[in-house]
Amino acid sequence: MEAKEIRKPKMVIKRDAFLEKGYNLMSKNTIDTVSMQEVADASGYGVATLYRYFGAKPVLVVAIARWKWMEYAQINQKSRKNKKFDNMTAAQIYEFFLDSFLELYKSHKDLLRFNQNFNIYIQSESIGSEVIKPYTDVIEKLAENFRIINQKAKKDGTMRTDVSGQEIFSTSLHIMLAAVTRYAVGLVYRPQKGFDPVKELMTLKEMLMDRYSIKK
Repeated sequence: MEAKEIRKPKMVIKRDAFLEKGYNLMSKNTIDTVSMQEVADASGYGVATLYRYFGAKPVLVVAIARWKWMEYAQINQKSRKNKKFDNMTAAQIYEFFLDSFLELYKSHKDLLRFNQNFNIYIQSESIGSEVIKPYTDVIEKLAENFRIINQKAKKDGTMRTDVSGQEIFSTSLHIMLAAVTRYAVGLVYRPQKGFDPVKELMTLKEMLMDRYSIKK
């Protein structure tokens, strides 16, 4: 007997359409140039319906960012299904975190382009902390991995413990995300010969590993 197809409620279908079409438009264009009317038209629903779901454009933009990063987090989680953190050293978990940025560059350049547009929009529009909180909550969940790293490091000695896990997380996140974003949007020097972006990003990863991990 075939399993019955689970149908999404209409409200979820509409919300997903707004998020998906909004993301498609905002990853290809600067967010300030994308209107709510354009998102509604692309979704196949009226703009009044869009405003009922998301009361203002900043709310929609933050919702899209949260949705897309959570989606990537789930993909990333599946990629380590055979890598249980319980059986890994602190340095191995840290390396997995850094490798996640390389995977972002290789397979999710659209997300990096959107993230670039998102950061510019948030700054230019002076979006308040309450509006952006759903997005920052997702980032905070990533920081939890560094609490695990710090706890393991105190036992296995494979990572520095004279530097806080929060500092390592913040530094690594900003350096790696800034680098892969610049490569994804093309804001890098491209010599005519010998240009290998993945190799260059690997060098950056190795520099961070050398700074924070302890070789035995």
